[in-house]
Amino acid sequence: MRGERPWHGHPDRPVTAFVLSGGSNQGVAQVGMLRALLERGITPDVIVGTSAGALNGAAIATSPTLAKVDELEQVWLGLRGEQLFPGGAWKRAWNVLRRDDHLASNDGLVDVLERSGPAEAFADLEVRLRVVTTDLDSGDEILIVGGPVMPALLASAAIPGIFPPVELHGHRLVDGAVVNLVPISHAFAGPTSRVFVLDVSDPMGSRAIRSPLDVAVRAFAISRDQRFELELQWVPDGVDLVVLPAPIDDREFFDFSGGEALIKQAHQLALQALDNYAAGLPPPRRRWWRRQAVGGEPRELRRSSVAGSGTRVRGRAR
Repeated sequence: MRGERPWHGHPDRPVTAFVLSGGSNQGVAQVGMLRALLERGITPDVIVGTSAGALNGAAIATSPTLAKVDELEQVWLGLRGEQLFPGGAWKRAWNVLRRDDHLASNDGLVDVLERSGPAEAFADLEVRLRVVTTDLDSGDEILIVGGPVMPALLASAAIPGIFPPVELHGHRLVDGAVVNLVPISHAFAGPTSRVFVLDVSDPMGSRAIRSPLDVAVRAFAISRDQRFELELQWVPDGVDLVVLPAPIDDREFFDFSGGEALIKQAHQLALQALDNYAAGLPPPRRRWWRRQAVGGEPRELRRSSVAGSGTRVRGRAR
């Protein structure tokens, strides 16, 4: 950890953390979720983000206002696949043949990050920010909480094999989602009373498998989602954890079209979930994990996933 120090909330409200998952182009839905949270008067004391969630989280940590959400929405709606992944299929294929460590430069990613308007340094942020990255050499999870913001975001969003690793703080860093897709544990490092999870990473969603990259992305997401499921079982006593629902997003990995509709859907789903949370209503269940035995019937592996529509966990999950 770099430059970490404890945080304190506002004396008139609970200490609040926002946790923003990775999710590549699915990160657009977090814009609608952030709008709903701020419209309901819920502002963060600390933000934890990984990959696309780090980009969105840094923008709000710079200015936790609806005006900033408007700016962030325009950034996402202006995104195109060829902007983030320049060079096209032939260039990416050539990079594979010449054994480079990435398929695309991160120039387009730099441009997107600059347009999202984060503060220059962590010390300049209005809200404390924690950016999750992965050490490519050791496999360690590296949490960046100080220094310049832009390199930290570039590292957290450096999808292995697609974008180049980022040399920072003596580490060779890549996408934080490699080790921690939904980094809720970092939200419990301070005196947190409630955690709102903006999870758009559902590996079991309806996104079609159309390419080898889709297979790899989904396989890794399934593996990383297991950590989220395990950490949900260890929510500290006295902490409310609310997982906001994400809209169905079946777009291809490189497809950034249709963002406006996804933002609107996420906004409406989040508003309803927050209203249910405020009213103390139990959340609906989203999915069950099952294990298939060869030659036998499926059997339940464990309790239903709580990463569902407005899921609320109070205290330690059972």
